[in-house]
Amino acid sequence: MNTAQPYIPRGGDRHSAAARYRSSRRVELRIWWREIDRVLLLLILLLMAIGTAAVAAASPASARRLSTVAEKLPDLYFYWAQVKWQGLGLVTLFSASMLTRDNARRLGVLLAAAMLVALILVPLIGSEVNGARRWINLGIRFQPSEFLKPAFAVALAWILSWRLRDPNMPVLWIASGIMGLVAVLLMMQPNFGDTLLFAGVWFVLVLLAGVPVRLIGWLAGGGLGLITATYFLYDNARHRIDDFIGGGTAFDQVDLAQRTLLAGGWTGSGLWLGVRKMNLPEAHTDYIFSVIGEEFGLIICGIVILLYLALIVRVLVRLADEEDLFTLLAGAGLVTQIGGQAFINILVNLQLFPSKGMTLPLVSYGGSSTIAVCLTVGLLLAITRRNPFLSRETPGLRALWADKNDKSRAGENRS
Repeated sequence: MNTAQPYIPRGGDRHSAAARYRSSRRVELRIWWREIDRVLLLLILLLMAIGTAAVAAASPASARRLSTVAEKLPDLYFYWAQVKWQGLGLVTLFSASMLTRDNARRLGVLLAAAMLVALILVPLIGSEVNGARRWINLGIRFQPSEFLKPAFAVALAWILSWRLRDPNMPVLWIASGIMGLVAVLLMMQPNFGDTLLFAGVWFVLVLLAGVPVRLIGWLAGGGLGLITATYFLYDNARHRIDDFIGGGTAFDQVDLAQRTLLAGGWTGSGLWLGVRKMNLPEAHTDYIFSVIGEEFGLIICGIVILLYLALIVRVLVRLADEEDLFTLLAGAGLVTQIGGQAFINILVNLQLFPSKGMTLPLVSYGGSSTIAVCLTVGLLLAITRRNPFLSRETPGLRALWADKNDKSRAGENRS
């Protein structure tokens, strides 16, 4: 009697499965390359390339300032570390950019929940640096607020998009409650600069979500009231604002940054030929824009600003005819976070804004913060992916604003 023989895979079957896998991966990569915003990707890579050169210029100043008698850091210590972190960041960036919009949303919501828990743990188990308790050390030290930035924008966009399913859902108050919780946790560290940045992202998303203008006015007034209260209750913020208004002294960080920025003139002193950067604290992070000015010149500083403006405009143009509310809000929130942080940092270096301790995204040196920024732009690339062969049936953002203006005029006519 014949008995059934067990199936034994042949070598050809294994090779066939591997070939199918490689073929499917090639198809996915072709789809990704077709749908990705290649202009936006180019702008991001250009800023990262400038950042690599800028960290190389700033590394000797920071390495010598941080060297001790027991340990002398090599001049290019931060440069080689940045190359390593940027390599990991690029892997994160491209991996995130290959996500579908739904998977990008899921990742953002899950990461937001995890980082909120981490923020709650910071006062309990966090490590303190320069008088601020913002970091958690789990084998690698990271700042939960840095990873919360992209997740916050995506999660809030998801919550505010619920209003399309049910206009009566209290999405504004849910989003405002989350913003309030984040603000309290950040001010406990203390971290006033990131609190302002998160509030700015929240305000932009609420504005785009179609909240009535009158309510936005009340919210803005409440925000100004909280900032005023912070001035009287938060010593660090008060001292920085007073120094900014009063002009400070020649030894203030912001004043040193401005002097360094202007020292190179239009064309710069040349790579590693800068002198003023040697007295500049945090030359490789908070004040790297000033190092760019001294060694590469004000013309390159202008190009950096134009690259950030081009990045912002490119995203907004791509979102202008977007018909999905979540995509519109998430993309706008992520680009607000990147652009807002960049221009606060630049204004601080120009002595036009109080010192906030913010890095220049995609340019400044960073460990886990570089990974977080690359995750942010990776999610931005994923959310702005678009099939070029699909036509849009609605005017998207233009329709949203037209509808809001019609409702505002209708309300004024009734009153």
